[in-house]
Amino acid sequence: QVQLVESGGGLVEDGGSLRLSCVVSGRTLGTLDMGWFRQAPGKDREFVGIIRRSGGTTYADSVKGRFTISRETAKNTVYLQMNSLNPLDTAVYYCAGRRWGLNDYDYWGQGTQVTVSS
Repeated sequence: QVQLVESGGGLVEDGGSLRLSCVVSGRTLGTLDMGWFRQAPGKDREFVGIIRRSGGTTYADSVKGRFTISRETAKNTVYLQMNSLNPLDTAVYYCAGRRWGLNDYDYWGQGTQVTVSS
């Protein structure tokens, strides 16, 4: 059984930083593309970024230059480093895993709340 567990969320001031972690169990990172998504109150879930099996990354325009996704294969963990946070980044953040060759994400974490105060 594959499980994803996020951590690292919290309350931060405008302009601050946070690093989210997503620990994957039941499958190795090398077999998954790993995405980060977020959902703000009253809004649809939106794509934040992805780190592919190859290590390549892509980001949403709204976070490009501020957020960085990385991974530590020895710990089967993916990170989302978030800098220059602003209140519009307030949301529940989710990590998700997608098996190679598929378009949809199979595996989802429970989410972690990020709140940026103005």
